[in-house]
Amino acid sequence: MALLMSDVDRFEAARPRLEAIAYRLLGSASEAEDAVQETFLRWQAADIERIKVAEAWLTKVLTNFCLNQLTSARARRETYVGRWLPEPLLAGDPMLGPADTAEQRESVSYAVLVLLERLSPNERAVYVLREAFDYAHREIAEILDLTEAASQQIFHRAKKHVADGKARTDIDEAAAKRIVEEFLAAATSGRTEPLVRLLTQDAVSVGDGGGKVPARAKAFEGALAVAKFLRGMFKPAEAKRAHIGGTPDIYATTANGGPAVVAVVDGRVVGIACLEVTAEGIAAVRNQVNPDKLARASRQWAAADRREPPLHTL
Repeated sequence: MALLMSDVDRFEAARPRLEAIAYRLLGSASEAEDAVQETFLRWQAADIERIKVAEAWLTKVLTNFCLNQLTSARARRETYVGRWLPEPLLAGDPMLGPADTAEQRESVSYAVLVLLERLSPNERAVYVLREAFDYAHREIAEILDLTEAASQQIFHRAKKHVADGKARTDIDEAAAKRIVEEFLAAATSGRTEPLVRLLTQDAVSVGDGGGKVPARAKAFEGALAVAKFLRGMFKPAEAKRAHIGGTPDIYATTANGGPAVVAVVDGRVVGIACLEVTAEGIAAVRNQVNPDKLARASRQWAAADRREPPLHTL
Protein backbone atom coordinates (compact mmCIF):
# COMPACT_ATOMS: atom_id res chain seq x y z
CA MET A 1 0.00 0.00 0.00
CA ALA A 2 1.42 3.38 -1.02
CA LEU A 3 2.04 5.84 1.78
CA LEU A 4 0.16 9.10 1.87
CA MET A 5 2.26 12.23 2.16
CA SER A 6 0.78 12.75 5.61
CA ASP A 7 2.11 9.31 6.65
CA VAL A 8 5.56 10.16 5.30
CA ASP A 9 5.44 13.45 7.21
CA ARG A 10 4.55 11.60 10.43
CA PHE A 11 7.55 9.37 10.01
CA GLU A 12 9.90 12.24 9.19
CA ALA A 13 8.72 14.07 12.29
CA ALA A 14 9.73 11.02 14.33
CA ARG A 15 13.05 10.46 12.53
CA PRO A 16 15.30 12.61 14.80
CA ARG A 17 14.10 10.79 17.91
CA LEU A 18 14.39 7.39 16.23
CA GLU A 19 17.94 8.15 15.08
CA ALA A 20 18.93 9.29 18.57
CA ILE A 21 17.54 6.10 20.12
CA ALA A 22 19.22 3.88 17.52
CA TYR A 23 22.59 5.60 17.93
CA ARG A 24 22.55 5.09 21.70
CA LEU A 25 21.56 1.47 21.24
CA LEU A 26 24.09 0.62 18.54
CA GLY A 27 26.98 3.03 19.14
CA SER A 28 27.24 3.60 15.39
CA ALA A 29 25.76 6.43 13.35
CA SER A 30 25.80 4.46 10.11
CA GLU A 31 24.09 1.47 11.72
CA ALA A 32 21.57 3.82 13.33
CA GLU A 33 20.72 5.28 9.92
CA ASP A 34 20.24 1.75 8.56
CA ALA A 35 17.97 0.85 11.48
CA VAL A 36 15.80 3.91 10.92
CA GLN A 37 15.57 3.15 7.19
CA GLU A 38 14.49 -0.42 7.97
CA THR A 39 11.84 1.01 10.31
CA PHE A 40 10.60 3.23 7.49
CA LEU A 41 10.30 0.24 5.15
CA ARG A 42 8.23 -1.57 7.75
CA TRP A 43 6.10 1.55 8.24
CA GLN A 44 5.62 1.67 4.49
CA ALA A 45 4.43 -1.96 4.44
CA ALA A 46 2.17 -1.69 7.50
CA ASP A 47 -1.59 -1.22 7.64
CA ILE A 48 -1.22 2.27 9.09
CA GLU A 49 -4.93 2.77 9.65
CA ARG A 50 -4.79 0.05 12.30
CA ILE A 51 -1.87 1.66 14.16
CA LYS A 52 -3.29 3.58 17.11
CA VAL A 53 -0.18 5.42 18.31
CA ALA A 54 2.43 5.93 15.61
CA GLU A 55 5.24 6.93 18.00
CA ALA A 56 4.82 3.78 20.10
CA TRP A 57 4.66 1.54 17.02
CA LEU A 58 7.75 3.07 15.43
CA THR A 59 9.74 2.91 18.66
CA LYS A 60 8.84 -0.74 19.15
CA VAL A 61 9.82 -1.69 15.59
CA LEU A 62 13.08 0.27 15.76
CA THR A 63 14.08 -1.01 19.19
CA ASN A 64 13.47 -4.64 18.35
CA PHE A 65 15.41 -4.28 15.09
CA CYS A 66 18.30 -2.79 17.07
CA LEU A 67 18.12 -5.65 19.59
CA ASN A 68 18.58 -8.11 16.74
CA GLN A 69 21.51 -6.03 15.48
CA LEU A 70 23.10 -5.99 18.93
CA THR A 71 22.84 -9.75 19.21
CA SER A 72 24.53 -10.29 15.84
CA ALA A 73 27.04 -7.50 16.55
CA ARG A 74 28.51 -9.49 19.42
CA ALA A 75 29.46 -12.24 17.00
CA ARG A 76 30.79 -9.73 14.44
CA ARG A 77 32.95 -7.97 17.01
CA GLU A 78 34.67 -11.23 17.88
CA THR A 79 36.25 -11.04 14.42
CA TYR A 80 36.75 -7.26 14.45
CA VAL A 81 40.38 -6.30 13.96
CA GLY A 82 41.59 -4.64 17.13
CA ARG A 83 39.48 -2.91 19.76
CA TRP A 84 35.91 -1.86 18.89
CA LEU A 85 34.97 1.62 20.07
CA PRO A 86 31.75 3.59 19.41
CA GLU A 87 31.52 6.13 16.62
CA PRO A 88 32.02 9.63 18.11
CA LEU A 89 29.67 12.44 17.14
CA LEU A 90 30.76 16.07 17.11
CA ALA A 91 28.88 18.86 18.87
CA GLY A 92 25.72 19.91 17.05
CA ASP A 93 25.04 16.53 15.46
CA PRO A 94 21.27 15.97 15.69
CA MET A 95 21.80 12.26 16.28
CA LEU A 96 23.06 13.12 19.78
CA GLY A 97 19.41 13.70 20.65
CA PRO A 98 18.03 15.49 23.71
CA ALA A 99 20.49 17.04 26.16
CA ASP A 100 18.16 18.90 28.51
CA THR A 101 18.93 16.85 31.63
CA ALA A 102 22.09 15.47 33.18
CA GLU A 103 20.76 11.96 32.56
CA GLN A 104 20.29 12.63 28.86
CA ARG A 105 23.75 14.12 28.49
CA GLU A 106 25.28 11.25 30.42
CA SER A 107 23.50 8.60 28.34
CA VAL A 108 25.23 9.72 25.14
CA SER A 109 28.65 10.50 26.64
CA TYR A 110 31.45 8.52 25.06
CA ALA A 111 32.40 6.96 28.38
CA VAL A 112 28.86 5.65 28.92
CA LEU A 113 28.57 4.37 25.34
CA VAL A 114 31.69 2.31 26.04
CA LEU A 115 30.17 1.02 29.28
CA LEU A 116 26.90 0.13 27.52
CA GLU A 117 28.86 -2.39 25.46
CA ARG A 118 29.08 -4.51 28.62
CA LEU A 119 25.31 -4.76 28.97
CA SER A 120 23.04 -7.36 27.45
CA PRO A 121 20.88 -6.11 24.56
CA ASN A 122 17.78 -5.97 26.81
CA GLU A 123 19.65 -4.10 29.54
CA ARG A 124 20.93 -1.59 27.03
CA ALA A 125 17.48 -1.03 25.53
CA VAL A 126 15.78 -0.54 28.90
CA TYR A 127 18.54 1.80 30.10
CA VAL A 128 18.43 3.96 26.97
CA LEU A 129 14.64 4.21 26.78
CA ARG A 130 14.28 5.03 30.46
CA GLU A 131 17.34 7.18 31.16
CA ALA A 132 17.64 9.10 27.90
CA PHE A 133 14.04 9.31 26.68
CA ASP A 134 12.06 9.04 29.93
CA TYR A 135 9.80 6.22 28.78
CA ALA A 136 7.66 4.81 31.59
CA HIS A 137 8.33 1.19 32.54
CA ARG A 138 4.85 0.36 31.35
CA GLU A 139 5.73 1.67 27.88
CA ILE A 140 9.11 -0.09 27.88
CA ALA A 141 7.42 -3.35 28.85
CA GLU A 142 5.11 -3.05 25.85
CA ILE A 143 8.00 -2.24 23.50
CA LEU A 144 10.14 -5.17 24.65
CA ASP A 145 7.34 -7.63 25.47
CA LEU A 146 8.28 -7.71 29.15
CA THR A 147 6.37 -7.28 32.37
CA GLU A 148 6.58 -3.87 34.00
CA ALA A 149 8.31 -5.42 37.02
CA ALA A 150 10.91 -7.05 34.76
CA SER A 151 11.59 -3.71 33.08
CA GLN A 152 12.19 -2.09 36.47
CA GLN A 153 14.53 -4.88 37.56
CA ILE A 154 16.50 -4.75 34.31
CA PHE A 155 16.82 -0.97 34.57
CA HIS A 156 18.17 -1.05 38.13
CA ARG A 157 20.65 -3.76 37.15
CA ALA A 158 21.78 -1.84 34.05
CA LYS A 159 22.08 1.43 35.95
CA LYS A 160 24.26 -0.24 38.58
CA HIS A 161 26.56 -1.66 35.89
CA VAL A 162 26.94 1.81 34.35
CA ALA A 163 27.42 3.45 37.75
CA ASP A 164 30.21 0.98 38.54
CA GLY A 165 32.22 2.60 35.73
CA LYS A 166 34.22 5.77 36.24
CA ALA A 167 32.14 8.77 37.21
CA ARG A 168 32.15 11.46 34.57
CA THR A 169 32.23 15.15 35.42
CA ASP A 170 29.50 17.14 33.66
CA ILE A 171 31.25 20.13 32.09
CA ASP A 172 30.21 22.84 29.68
CA GLU A 173 31.70 23.54 26.25
CA ALA A 174 33.98 26.32 27.48
CA ALA A 175 35.42 24.12 30.23
CA ALA A 176 35.86 21.28 27.75
CA LYS A 177 37.88 23.54 25.46
CA ARG A 178 40.13 24.60 28.35
CA ILE A 179 40.74 20.97 29.26
CA VAL A 180 41.68 20.10 25.68
CA GLU A 181 43.96 23.13 25.38
CA GLU A 182 45.77 22.13 28.58
CA PHE A 183 45.93 18.52 27.43
CA LEU A 184 47.37 19.47 24.02
CA ALA A 185 49.96 21.78 25.57
CA ALA A 186 51.13 18.88 27.73
CA ALA A 187 50.95 16.27 24.94
CA THR A 188 53.00 18.38 22.52
CA SER A 189 55.58 19.51 25.07
CA GLY A 190 57.80 16.51 24.35
CA ARG A 191 57.84 15.60 28.06
CA THR A 192 55.84 13.07 30.06
CA GLU A 193 55.66 14.98 33.36
CA PRO A 194 53.03 17.55 32.30
CA LEU A 195 50.80 14.74 31.01
CA VAL A 196 51.22 12.63 34.13
CA ARG A 197 49.98 15.57 36.21
CA LEU A 198 46.79 15.77 34.13
CA LEU A 199 46.03 12.04 34.24
CA THR A 200 44.56 9.93 37.03
CA GLN A 201 46.85 7.27 38.44
CA ASP A 202 44.75 4.50 36.82
CA ALA A 203 44.29 6.29 33.48
CA VAL A 204 43.89 4.20 30.32
CA SER A 205 44.33 4.83 26.61
CA VAL A 206 43.01 2.67 23.79
CA GLY A 207 42.39 3.08 20.05
CA ASP A 208 40.15 1.73 17.30
CA GLY A 209 41.66 1.52 13.82
CA GLY A 210 39.39 -1.22 12.52
CA GLY A 211 42.36 -2.90 10.88
CA LYS A 212 42.61 0.01 8.43
CA VAL A 213 44.74 2.39 10.47
CA PRO A 214 47.37 1.35 13.03
CA ALA A 215 45.94 1.63 16.54
CA ARG A 216 46.86 0.16 19.88
CA ALA A 217 44.12 -2.36 20.68
CA LYS A 218 45.48 -3.39 24.07
CA ALA A 219 45.01 -0.55 26.50
CA PHE A 220 47.90 1.37 27.98
CA GLU A 221 47.28 1.45 31.72
CA GLY A 222 48.58 3.82 34.36
CA ALA A 223 49.45 7.50 34.13
CA LEU A 224 53.10 7.02 33.15
CA ALA A 225 52.42 4.43 30.42
CA VAL A 226 49.61 6.55 28.96
CA ALA A 227 51.75 9.70 29.09
CA LYS A 228 54.61 8.01 27.24
CA PHE A 229 52.23 6.75 24.56
CA LEU A 230 50.59 10.16 24.11
CA ARG A 231 53.95 11.89 23.92
CA GLY A 232 54.81 9.63 20.99
CA MET A 233 51.39 9.98 19.38
CA PHE A 234 51.68 13.78 19.28
CA LYS A 235 55.28 13.80 18.09
CA PRO A 236 55.55 15.02 14.47
CA ALA A 237 56.84 12.39 12.04
CA GLU A 238 57.02 12.14 8.26
CA ALA A 239 55.87 8.52 8.36
CA LYS A 240 52.64 9.56 10.10
CA ARG A 241 52.01 12.34 7.60
CA ALA A 242 52.56 9.95 4.69
CA HIS A 243 50.17 7.42 6.20
CA ILE A 244 47.28 9.84 6.70
CA GLY A 245 47.88 11.83 3.54
CA GLY A 246 49.10 15.15 4.87
CA THR A 247 49.92 17.31 7.85
CA PRO A 248 47.19 17.14 10.51
CA ASP A 249 45.83 20.27 12.15
CA ILE A 250 44.75 19.69 15.75
CA TYR A 251 41.61 21.33 17.16
CA ALA A 252 39.81 21.40 20.49
CA THR A 253 36.13 20.53 20.33
CA THR A 254 33.47 18.41 22.02
CA ALA A 255 32.30 14.96 20.99
CA ASN A 256 29.35 13.26 22.65
CA GLY A 257 29.18 16.17 25.06
CA GLY A 258 32.72 15.77 26.36
CA PRO A 259 36.13 17.27 25.58
CA ALA A 260 37.76 15.91 22.44
CA VAL A 261 40.81 16.42 20.25
CA VAL A 262 40.18 16.37 16.50
CA ALA A 263 42.88 15.82 13.89
CA VAL A 264 42.03 17.20 10.43
CA VAL A 265 43.86 16.85 7.10
CA ASP A 266 42.56 19.00 4.23
CA GLY A 267 39.10 19.23 5.78
CA ARG A 268 38.93 15.49 6.47
CA VAL A 269 38.73 14.24 10.05
CA VAL A 270 41.41 11.56 10.49
CA GLY A 271 41.14 11.07 14.24
CA ILE A 272 39.08 11.96 17.29
CA ALA A 273 40.43 11.46 20.80
CA CYS A 274 37.67 11.53 23.41
CA LEU A 275 38.80 12.47 26.92
CA GLU A 276 37.00 11.05 29.92
CA VAL A 277 37.27 13.63 32.69
CA THR A 278 36.69 12.96 36.37
CA ALA A 279 37.21 15.12 39.44
CA GLU A 280 40.68 13.57 39.81
CA GLY A 281 41.79 14.26 36.23
CA ILE A 282 41.68 12.65 32.79
CA ALA A 283 40.79 9.01 33.37
CA ALA A 284 40.73 7.76 29.78
CA VAL A 285 41.81 8.75 26.28
CA ARG A 286 39.92 6.80 23.61
CA ASN A 287 41.20 7.31 20.07
CA GLN A 288 38.91 6.68 17.11
CA VAL A 289 40.91 6.52 13.88
CA ASN A 290 38.87 3.98 11.88
CA PRO A 291 37.98 5.99 8.74
CA ASP A 292 34.60 4.22 8.49
CA LYS A 293 33.66 5.68 11.87
CA LEU A 294 34.86 9.18 11.00
CA ALA A 295 32.95 9.69 7.74
CA ARG A 296 29.98 11.41 9.38
CA ALA A 297 32.25 13.63 11.49
CA SER A 298 34.20 14.57 8.35
CA ARG A 299 31.01 15.61 6.54
CA GLN A 300 29.91 17.68 9.51
CA TRP A 301 33.34 19.27 9.89
CA ALA A 302 33.51 20.19 6.21
CA ALA A 303 30.02 21.71 6.26
CA ALA A 304 30.65 23.89 9.32
CA ASP A 305 31.81 27.48 9.02
CA ARG A 306 34.92 27.18 11.20
CA ARG A 307 37.10 30.22 11.58
CA GLU A 308 39.18 29.35 14.63
CA PRO A 309 42.79 28.40 13.88
CA PRO A 310 44.13 24.99 14.89
CA LEU A 311 45.73 24.77 18.31
CA HIS A 312 48.60 22.76 16.92
CA THR A 313 49.94 21.29 13.68
CA LEU A 314 51.84 18.00 13.69
